Amino acid sequence: QVQLVESGGGLVQAGGSLRLSCAASGRTFSGYAMGWFRQSPGKEREFVAAVTWSGGNTYYADSVKGRFTVSRDIAKNTVYLRMNSLKPEDTAVYFCAAESAQTIPTYSYQYTYWGQGTQVTVSS
Repeated sequence: QVQLVESGGGLVQAGGSLRLSCAASGRTFSGYAMGWFRQSPGKEREFVAAVTWSGGNTYYADSVKGRFTVSRDIAKNTVYLRMNSLKPEDTAVYFCAAESAQTIPTYSYQYTYWGQGTQVTVSS
């Protein structure tokens, strides 16, 4: 079955950088969109960024545009989220998600497969 495993979270100071990884397995992901979402306590899970597996098309939430970069390595079956210029408001659990889609879904209910999440904490 599909398995998504995130890694790379941690504690970083404001202005710092982190790179999250999502190792995907269990099927071929051609035709899939791979998304990153985040959720902080008391808030809804929100879309961060996504990339299409086949074409590498990307889409970002306005709040991270210009600071975060999503990419995928097909040979390694891994999706990355490079996060620069981190802010305290970026603190959240970050989740990787996958869905068979022709266009990039941006709502959490549109994704079938989810990882367990990795904590990112940005201190001020």
